[in-house]
Amino acid sequence: MSDGWAVERRRGPAAALHDRDLGPEVVRRLLVLEPEHPALVLGSTQPDSDADAIALEGAGVELARRRSGGGAVLLVPGQTVWLDVEIPRVDPLWDDDVGRAFHWVGRTWVGALAELGVLAAVHLGGVRDTTWSRLICFAGLGPGEVTVDGRKLVGISQRRTRAGARFQCVVHRRWDPGPLVGVLALSPEERAAARADLVEAGSGLDAAEADVVDAFSANLPA
Repeated sequence: MSDGWAVERRRGPAAALHDRDLGPEVVRRLLVLEPEHPALVLGSTQPDSDADAIALEGAGVELARRRSGGGAVLLVPGQTVWLDVEIPRVDPLWDDDVGRAFHWVGRTWVGALAELGVLAAVHLGGVRDTTWSRLICFAGLGPGEVTVDGRKLVGISQRRTRAGARFQCVVHRRWDPGPLVGVLALSPEERAAARADLVEAGSGLDAAEADVVDAFSANLPA
């Protein structure tokens, strides 16, 4: 436990980790999740056709789907930090406004990053779309997500039920859009354009996972 938060670590296939039900009894919980293998994770409304099945097989990347929205994310063991934060609907942190509900999560990340020597900002505005944001999570910016020098560092998606909410957070230890773009169903010309556009869209965090988890845990609201 950490100031009223249950902390759990789980490892397994990305699809199984994303398939976990939320509820019916939700408590304050921080989950540190690690996929066993690289996985391309599509948002809840994305079609499977957004992924290039042949490229996935060639790269040894699994295909998974999360129950929260947003674009595709590539999870790579040891290269991405994946944290899920859950709260019950009766929690003081709960907000009926879906966009504003992300804000406290973003502020927690900003505090954690400050402890790691990173000056970050939380986006408190609406969804900021770009050419590639429907397809790729880190191409756009949503409420509560965190940037460094205008570049997205923390991607956050949300799943809500009658029992509570789950906020799924991903940080790349190094931002390189090439492997992600390479397993999406794009033409060679589109891949080149997406890679060029996305280089400046995201940012990486050069820190050990344990240090990130400790800093985030320490900044969770008591």
